[in-house]
Amino acid sequence: EVQLVESGGGLVQAGGSLRLSCAASGFTFDDYAIGWFRQAPGKEHEGVSCIRSSDGNALYADSVKGRFTISSDNAKNTVYLQMNSLKPEDTGVYYCAAVNGEVVGITLSSHYFDYWGQGTQVTVSS
Repeated sequence: EVQLVESGGGLVQAGGSLRLSCAASGFTFDDYAIGWFRQAPGKEHEGVSCIRSSDGNALYADSVKGRFTISSDNAKNTVYLQMNSLKPEDTGVYYCAAVNGEVVGITLSSHYFDYWGQGTQVTVSS
């Protein structure tokens, strides 16, 4: 059974930091890329970042470049999203998702992703 389990969300003041984790199981981790998406109330899903675990290639949305860092621990089948200098507009439910990294590669287009986690809430207060 494929599972993606996010953790690390919470409430933080603007300017603060959080680190999200996405623990994956049930598929060959090295064959997949893991993406982070977020959804604020009343807004569309937004792709935040994506990393292909086989080679570490990564992609970021312009809105988070320079503030967020994605990384992968292949031994633990876990992807992390380090979020620094958080802003109130970063508030939302953060989801991790998996896409075949060999076929699709890295992308921030949600419709390519095969598997999704349940999400973790991030709230940034002003």
